[in-house]
Amino acid sequence: MCGICGFTGEVIDRDKVIKNMTDVITHRGPDSDGVFMDDHIAMGFRRLSIIDLDAGHQPIYNEDKTLVLTFNGEIYNYRELRKVLIEKGHKFYTDTDSEVLIHGFEEWREDLLLKLRGMFGFAIYNTKDKSVFVARDFFGIKPMHYTMIDGEFVYASEIKSILEHPKFVKRFNKRALDTYLSYQYAVPPETFFEGVFCLMPGHYLWYKDGEVETTRYWEARFNPNEELTEEEAVNSIEKVFENSVNAHKIADVEVGCFLSSGVDSSYVSTYFADQKTFTVGFDFGEHYNEISWAKGLSEKIGVEHHTHLISSEEFWDAVPTVQYHMDQPLADPSCIALYFVSRLASEYVKVVLSGEGADELFGGYTCYNEPRVFKIYQTIVPHCIRKAIRAVCKKLPDIKGRDYLIRATDPLEERYIGNAFMYDYKEKRELLKDPNIASRPQDYAKKYYYRCRRYDDVTKMQYLDINMWMVGDILLKADRMSMANSLELRVPFLDKEVFKVASTLPTKLRCNRHNTKYAMRKAAVRHMPEATAEKEKLGFPVPTRVWLRDEKYYNVVKKKFKGKTAEKFFNTDILIRWLDEHFSNKEDNSRKVWTIYVFLVWYDIYFNEDNEKVEKPVNHLDELRAIAEARQEKKLNEFGEAIMTEAEKLDKDYDAPNFGIDKSAQKAEKAQTAEKEPVKAEKAENEAEPVKEDAVEEVKMENQPEEVKAEEVKTENQPQEVKAEEVKAENEEPAEEVKSEEEKIEDEPVIEDEPQEQEPEQVEETPKEEEYVNISNPEDKEVYEEPKKPRTPQEELEMAIEGIEKRSKYLDEPNVISDEAIDEIVKSIKFFDDED
Repeated sequence: MCGICGFTGEVIDRDKVIKNMTDVITHRGPDSDGVFMDDHIAMGFRRLSIIDLDAGHQPIYNEDKTLVLTFNGEIYNYRELRKVLIEKGHKFYTDTDSEVLIHGFEEWREDLLLKLRGMFGFAIYNTKDKSVFVARDFFGIKPMHYTMIDGEFVYASEIKSILEHPKFVKRFNKRALDTYLSYQYAVPPETFFEGVFCLMPGHYLWYKDGEVETTRYWEARFNPNEELTEEEAVNSIEKVFENSVNAHKIADVEVGCFLSSGVDSSYVSTYFADQKTFTVGFDFGEHYNEISWAKGLSEKIGVEHHTHLISSEEFWDAVPTVQYHMDQPLADPSCIALYFVSRLASEYVKVVLSGEGADELFGGYTCYNEPRVFKIYQTIVPHCIRKAIRAVCKKLPDIKGRDYLIRATDPLEERYIGNAFMYDYKEKRELLKDPNIASRPQDYAKKYYYRCRRYDDVTKMQYLDINMWMVGDILLKADRMSMANSLELRVPFLDKEVFKVASTLPTKLRCNRHNTKYAMRKAAVRHMPEATAEKEKLGFPVPTRVWLRDEKYYNVVKKKFKGKTAEKFFNTDILIRWLDEHFSNKEDNSRKVWTIYVFLVWYDIYFNEDNEKVEKPVNHLDELRAIAEARQEKKLNEFGEAIMTEAEKLDKDYDAPNFGIDKSAQKAEKAQTAEKEPVKAEKAENEAEPVKEDAVEEVKMENQPEEVKAEEVKTENQPQEVKAEEVKAENEEPAEEVKSEEEKIEDEPVIEDEPQEQEPEQVEETPKEEEYVNISNPEDKEVYEEPKKPRTPQEELEMAIEGIEKRSKYLDEPNVISDEAIDEIVKSIKFFDDED
């Protein structure tokens, strides 16, 4: 797995430009880099070594070096293709899948693509005619972006790499904001950057003589075989999926697997006996925590299982980091959970398998039941009467059957644009400062509905999701979140051979009254407990609804909604109204609120007017963990020095914002104070003592008055006359104690803002109460109420019960898409007959 980039044409300091473009995607390939340059092109490469670890460096060439390749992905049938190419006279110098591509292209040109089995995004440069060939895999598992600048071609795995090109002018694309507000992602091929496009799945392009031409070489077409029996279908699925998993496990490094409570990843994990699986969850009850389900299955199938419980502070602190890595805003909160499970896995393995794609190929989403459920009503009741009924239902309270009558009014092409539907046309015009940006979301789905117009409704929904939802959301977050942690993620369901089988299943074996993914579940149950195989589709539930009714996170979002970025794009009074309605439990506006919040966070990172260069946001929890590891390894006793030492590795001018430590300013202040006030100078010397307090206590001391700090220093019981160097020597802690302290920090990635227990004498000497600072968001000026610490076991139990009671009312609420987004859709055009 790798990251690639490149550009044609002349720029000043071309070697520096291509280095900057590759450096910014180092996370995609931290093992090595490579560059090719001639008078016409510069090509960059970052490598995460998986196959042929010693010899797989890129760029890679054909025999006479007339073709140059940079490649991101994996080709699972490369050994078979290699044999064929050797028989045809090609000479190989490595055992990599990359070299198969360069010789295969030399032999078959574009026809090579249909012979491949795998995931890929690659670029091939012809040194003779100066042409560039770029291709993306069948489903869009691996990314590829490109733009034109004054007739010259620029491409990269991630958009942030294109932004490093000195001639690229960064402009915000309002059309992408329009689609994002309805779909929760920017509908490809458009991106949020004017002039930058996604190369669509199953497409290749040629750049020649200043022109770009794209061509579709593959399409996911369904050809149901109505004669296929259930047993034949299940046997075919089991056989092809086992073959796919084994192919996807090919690597020269250890391969692990993500594991949730659902059937998709569970089915994959059943082929991982004696290997490692990974799960994350939230501490909000079973509805938001799949760890117990995953642990139970892992014990049955015999795998080494690793878990992580994501705290509220961790989640919210990671939002800016996640949106930076996404390149474009994505309002799917599960992408943050995916970030954490990828980070967990990256501590143990380099490659993981996951279950993405099963729902789209085998008919797994619950909404795929709608055509069957709505059929009788739509057949009996004419459309004009259904519209009248809908108008009446919209004025009724939320009673049983109300949503059914509203949703069943319109035909599929008007009702369904994909798994997420945030804002309709009317809501966007009301919300946006510039209502002319808004368009009907159905218009973007229309071309796909036309291409699949002869399918039944369930198959139409699958086709739409494969081409839109899966590309713009599912695979985007899978690639970005795994690569953010230098982890290769493979998806055995999204395999060309697996799709051949899935495409032949009759609709009744995909989705019926018994279950969704019916035939696939029957294949899976042969390998796992029936309760897991038949478990209802839930997605990855994230408690955003609950958080947005918590005063702390309500204030975090409200601050964003009142900021200048929100004022620039939206009518903020509407945003505040929606947020307040949700906070007061009048409406569930969580998904609408989250969609806007994520956009505002992303925009402030990539279009910050105070900083032209896009910088990766600091994740303070990661920072704390890195410092803790540094202290353990290097036995550093001075916490402030540890912060600055680790921070300066990333940025020599870094001034840790979360801790208020500035070494130069601190030294100058001490020197100045020593001349004027000898007493304070004596105190300053004592502050040079080694710090034994917890990280959070050190942070809080920076915010306390000088008198409080002095009292804290005195509690160490050190003589005031002794010099700082002598005090440090006398009080040096054993290495074992330092390690124990750091293990504690590493075991608790979220630093709880809870005061440490104090000695009675120290409590008496500290009359002033310290402020409770929001350490997760130091920019937030709000001072939060200090959490109450239980004094007795009985009080601790009572507080725990109270917390459960407060949360329990949220746990049974269905985590479904709001029907409000569908209410105002008006049927205005006729869709997709043969005359269209």
